[in-house]
Amino acid sequence: MNLTLYGYDDHWIAVDCGMMIRQDLPNSPLQVPNLGTAETLGITPQALFITHGHEDHIGAVAWLWPKWNCPIYATPLAAGLLRAKFAEHQLSSAAIKIIEPGEAMETAPFSVRYLPVTHSIPESCALVIVMGDYRIMHTGDWKLDPEPLIGTPINAAQFRALAPIDLVVGDSTNAPLPGHSSSEGDVAKALSKTLNECKGRVVVSCFASNLARVLAIGRAAHQCGRRVSLMGRSMERMVSIARGLGYMDDFPALVPPHDLGYLPPDEVVIIATGSQGEPRAALQRLAQGRHPFIDLEPGDNVIFSAKAIPGNERPIDQLKKRLVQLGVTIFDEVNHPELHATGHPSQEELVKFYQWIRPKYLIPVHGEARHQQAHQAIADSLGISAPLAPVNGDMIVMDHLGLRCEARHPQPPCIVNQNSVVPHPGLDATKTTTRRGSLFLALPVAASDTGWWRIGRLMLDSSNASPLDEDSFSEWLDNQLEEIKADTLADLRFALQPRLIHWLADHMQHMPEVHLQIMAAEAPL
Repeated sequence: MNLTLYGYDDHWIAVDCGMMIRQDLPNSPLQVPNLGTAETLGITPQALFITHGHEDHIGAVAWLWPKWNCPIYATPLAAGLLRAKFAEHQLSSAAIKIIEPGEAMETAPFSVRYLPVTHSIPESCALVIVMGDYRIMHTGDWKLDPEPLIGTPINAAQFRALAPIDLVVGDSTNAPLPGHSSSEGDVAKALSKTLNECKGRVVVSCFASNLARVLAIGRAAHQCGRRVSLMGRSMERMVSIARGLGYMDDFPALVPPHDLGYLPPDEVVIIATGSQGEPRAALQRLAQGRHPFIDLEPGDNVIFSAKAIPGNERPIDQLKKRLVQLGVTIFDEVNHPELHATGHPSQEELVKFYQWIRPKYLIPVHGEARHQQAHQAIADSLGISAPLAPVNGDMIVMDHLGLRCEARHPQPPCIVNQNSVVPHPGLDATKTTTRRGSLFLALPVAASDTGWWRIGRLMLDSSNASPLDEDSFSEWLDNQLEEIKADTLADLRFALQPRLIHWLADHMQHMPEVHLQIMAAEAPL
């Protein structure tokens, strides 16, 4: 859920505007950035710059941009995806401006240049933002891939020519991982080998936005004499827009899903959404026998060509259990890690990249605390100053004295409910009054084979509420997480709600208004 604001001389721009799916709330609504702090501080960006077309970078634009009504700059693929979203929201797309990778534009006092990087979606770009005497590189999502399938590898000379950079705001996602990430070219070879060995029908599930992976699957299917079909609205939309831009000219002809029943199983490859166990995605419908055009049978194969996002482990496990009950053979990141490659840089790539651009300062973003800390350690080994590991809402100042966090602004979550952006509904549905205070509880949890457990410290704010023994409360909460049997964050929330209200009623003089946020966190290695 990326949104970064850059300010200089009381002028502001925004970079990216993404969303996330809240699995702990009924119907899995979308959560979008909270603009309350920006509005309170009088910040309205004069332009929005998009680094690439992933949902966690563009998913909230149609919801939040009407508050800004500023120009939106995006590369052709991201612009096409945004136009489709604007059409769904009945918004004019006139504000969406196409900027080609490599180009620069000015919106005084900022100059912004788009530099192509490799990632799991075409046209991903790092941004070089020049303001006054400062040059900042906002990397977005990237990796060093010598064989990206779509697009060209990163131009090292182009980045070396920029050195030294004053500040890099960098991707921390894989900073704890040693070595170098795998190439999409290697994954394509592994997919071709696996498809060639499979008997029966094959379903491959991946992120719709990973067009290089979709292209590799299509090519491998064609080489094996199989026909290709797409399942899932987001998959169909992404491929349609990409083909219109000429990215998938050699992608094989598609078979409509309603014609799959006429083909022998060993002549079929289905590329489907649903690798994260999403309840309404195509793969879930296949696993539950609810797809209108096809039924999976013993001897069929399902390939998960995507890594499990932290917090989705249990829905994915349930999905796999259903597939196993159908007699389906499963290939995933555990038994066949060669069938997936990350889109983010590991340690060797970070070191090489920073040796190119020689930044003076680093702000590690896009990851949890341990990822940021690992990123800081890499910076320290290279002589790069990285004094801060920011959290959402931090106002960071850069000047001749260096970097410092000037203020921390809490970011209460906002969700999309009935086509409106509203505050998080909280835990207690009754109409309590703030006269008895409010208790805000943020609970980061991770899934294990035996249950849920808390990651890191409990985040608790009991403003104007009666006193609470936090140590006793934390101990009680940990015991509840051990006892509760829940497959999803939504189930966990449903089970924890009455217990939490009962405990607070017993241990607090007055029952406050309670707001609970359960967050999926990644367990430390």
